[in-house]
Amino acid sequence: MSGDHQGKSVIVTGGAKGIGKGICEAFAADGAKVLCLDVDESAGEELAGQHDELLFRQTDVTINAECEAAVKKATSEFGGVDVLCNNVGIQPMDSYLPADELSEEGWDRIIAVNLKSYFLMTKHCVPELRKRGGGAIINTASVQGLQSMKGVSAYAASKGGIITMTKQLSIEYAADNIRVLAVNPGTIETPMVQDSLKGMSAEEEAAARKAIAAGHPLNRMGQPSEVANLVLFLASDKASFMTGDNINCDGGLMSKGAWADADEEL
Repeated sequence: MSGDHQGKSVIVTGGAKGIGKGICEAFAADGAKVLCLDVDESAGEELAGQHDELLFRQTDVTINAECEAAVKKATSEFGGVDVLCNNVGIQPMDSYLPADELSEEGWDRIIAVNLKSYFLMTKHCVPELRKRGGGAIINTASVQGLQSMKGVSAYAASKGGIITMTKQLSIEYAADNIRVLAVNPGTIETPMVQDSLKGMSAEEEAAARKAIAAGHPLNRMGQPSEVANLVLFLASDKASFMTGDNINCDGGLMSKGAWADADEEL
């Protein structure tokens, strides 16, 4: 690793599994002190047990008081906050519905986790980032925030909101030397994707995986570590003149243009 984040204090939401886990592990390997926030206690404790400089706090980041307490935990343990990675995101399998069939509760839950939590964590981290003379906020958005497909109205709205909020926050806090950027993953090998394949026969799953891979010009799904590599770069001084932008990590998917006719889940 580069050592760009040696001694830095990093908070990662939704950090126990999938892309978040990859981000936590990459920062820890690069010498950062990492606070992983997640609702999955067993996965979080397992991850923390594998890294000396990685702490876990079970946290529902849709709740203001819990976000505030998590930031206080980072400051008390690590002395402050240098990087916030708003990463948490959900797309429950029972929410893949047309908007007229999606329940209000289903919409509210996705928006709360995928978008409101980004606001809450930013709200409580910005004062700490100011104390450090600046820092970085890296938001995990999605290619779904740029183009979309059937059955994901809340998810697409949340990811589009993240991209727009990233632009706004970058203007809001530029004078504080706080850079704000977003990453747009394509299909990444995560528990969310694995859940979408549950119940299939081996042959059906193989065919589904082949179709998902074929939707990307690189003809494969991405790995959490590949998104993490981008996040570490954007959070480092090597990206010091970058803010307000959203960067694809999608195997070329957005280069195709009209991918929304495909049935793959992103």
